[in-house]
Amino acid sequence: MGVAALVGAATGLAAVFFINLIALIQTEFYTQAGRFLPFIGNFSYVLVPVVGALLAGPLIAYFAAEAKGHGVPEVMQAIVLQGGRIRARVPVVKIIASALCIGTGGSAGREGPIVQAGAAMGSALGQWLGLSEERIKNLVSCGASAGIAATFNAPLAGVAFATEVLMTELHGRLFANVVISAVFASIVSRTFLGARPAFTVPSYTMRSPWDMVLYLVLGLVAALVGVMMIRMLDYFETIFDNWSFPLPLKPAVGALLLGVLGLAYIYLPGVSYYSTKSYELNMPLMENMPHVFGAGFTFIERVLQGHVSFLLIFLLIFLKPLATSFTLGSGNSGGVFAPALFTGAVCGGAFGYIANQLFPGIAGSIGAYALVGMAAVFASAARAPLTAMLIVFEMSNDYSMILPLMVSGIVATAVASALCPESIYTIKLVKRGIHFVQGRDMDIMQGVKVEEVMNDEPIKFNLNQPFTNIYAVFQETNFHGFPIVSEKDELYGIVTLEDMTKAMLQKHKISELAIKDVASKDPITVFPDEPVWAAIQRMSPRDLSRLPVVSRQDGKTLIGLISRSDIIRAYEVGIMRKQKETYASERMALRNVGDVKFIELLVKNGSRAEGKTLAQLHLPQAANVVSVERNGTVLIPHGDTKIYAGDLFTFLCRNKNVDELQNFFT
Repeated sequence: MGVAALVGAATGLAAVFFINLIALIQTEFYTQAGRFLPFIGNFSYVLVPVVGALLAGPLIAYFAAEAKGHGVPEVMQAIVLQGGRIRARVPVVKIIASALCIGTGGSAGREGPIVQAGAAMGSALGQWLGLSEERIKNLVSCGASAGIAATFNAPLAGVAFATEVLMTELHGRLFANVVISAVFASIVSRTFLGARPAFTVPSYTMRSPWDMVLYLVLGLVAALVGVMMIRMLDYFETIFDNWSFPLPLKPAVGALLLGVLGLAYIYLPGVSYYSTKSYELNMPLMENMPHVFGAGFTFIERVLQGHVSFLLIFLLIFLKPLATSFTLGSGNSGGVFAPALFTGAVCGGAFGYIANQLFPGIAGSIGAYALVGMAAVFASAARAPLTAMLIVFEMSNDYSMILPLMVSGIVATAVASALCPESIYTIKLVKRGIHFVQGRDMDIMQGVKVEEVMNDEPIKFNLNQPFTNIYAVFQETNFHGFPIVSEKDELYGIVTLEDMTKAMLQKHKISELAIKDVASKDPITVFPDEPVWAAIQRMSPRDLSRLPVVSRQDGKTLIGLISRSDIIRAYEVGIMRKQKETYASERMALRNVGDVKFIELLVKNGSRAEGKTLAQLHLPQAANVVSVERNGTVLIPHGDTKIYAGDLFTFLCRNKNVDELQNFFT
């Protein structure tokens, strides 16, 4: 708990520094642009974002590629594939690059960078203290929770975020650590930034019970907007990732597109309230920027208060996600949390205008719909309804709207999940072959089939055998269940320890019972060619410890049994397979380098190499021994490694040395 508190406090300080750095960059860049280049006028909205991206792009490309984009997927990947280990340089690069991006107008949020920075600090501290992998992962979650708590002054939402989005299963001591971290981050944040809620909004209430129907419809609309946001960001990420263009300059291209959008936006008739005298009137800087720029908290507050026109907020439902896609899709650094809240607020506000026109006697305040829409769109995009409810509650300090928040958030999440299986955080991971479910990479279990790990010769009983036969085997083996088959070896049912106990309690004469009298008929089954993940999905909700495996041809013939221990073995097989794929992909990448290639050579009986050590072979200088596979085990070779017949050597060498190497092993 002490370490968790330290992570929380450090993340809180990082959040304070980050928020002030954004304000400093924003003020300096736009003020200096107007001072030194007064003739460019509103074209500063194109120039300044491009300059910021030109500074941030090389930082990301050359120092920490993990800082690219919105950061949370990288934290999730570190949890499932790297044991929570994140490089120590990541928080520094992420904070500087994101501050440059957001401060110069990039359409991104502050929370993603702080979540990633907090997670990285937790990881670095855990590694420095030499903690176990489980504890390092927990400190990563602590840092992420602290990041949300400090950025939005919302400790409850920070805990919910770590639970729903990152780990999805925290209990006991681990959960306590996450809570402690969020509390200390909030204390530090409130000390330096103040304790007021993020938004000052009127106290809204439901006007009529029928109003709940409108909030349900708002949940459906929010689901569509959330899916649109996911698809739009993914589309631009794919375009920029596949574009053959210097990586450090890609963010500048996105910033140029953003600048053109921002410049066009301020000239839309009846939409903006800007003038060329803005700077001279000393208006607050955020009021001088297009609404599609930055995190947009000032504008969100205006929407929540119901002070913005319908046309403006309707256009922003589409323009804000587009601006965010230009910024983050091109590889710049920032978060998607704030843009999702912004899009949700304008979506809810626009819905409120329409509802008041159609149902003036039922519909509530426009600001109330904006408040609920803010939570619903984020819930649909992130698949985190609890986080959405809590963060809107904490940011507005208004509990009276909790029922509409719950209804809209759950409906939006359910509909969005049906339309788009992946969230705005996981869709990026799926493209990398990582399926993040309950804090684990489930792709590992999807790559192993049931037939690879099942027991293909399970102990089974005929349905007509006496019950005493199976009773004796239960005592001898300590197994918890056996499949029951007919004369044709077709699955009839299964007898578990629980079934046997029930039969004993019913006080029947055991000697008179047949196995079929005790068996549970028509059990849940799995096919041999299905992935192990399918077996897990069927076992977990019912707390089953084994599943009969039946032939796909007839769905009846018993061919095996898969148990929890088999699933553990499947996970180990999957891990090994994943590592092998990674190794193979790295080899393929190296094969494309000049005249260098990988070769595999088998040591044959009587070869020149048999019985010698590697040092005694005097191999060519341009040949490097990568690995030795012996009896299915991969060894890292050294000079004193002795060579035996049957060893499979992998070499990295130049093409001209291949024949010379082969002579040693033939």
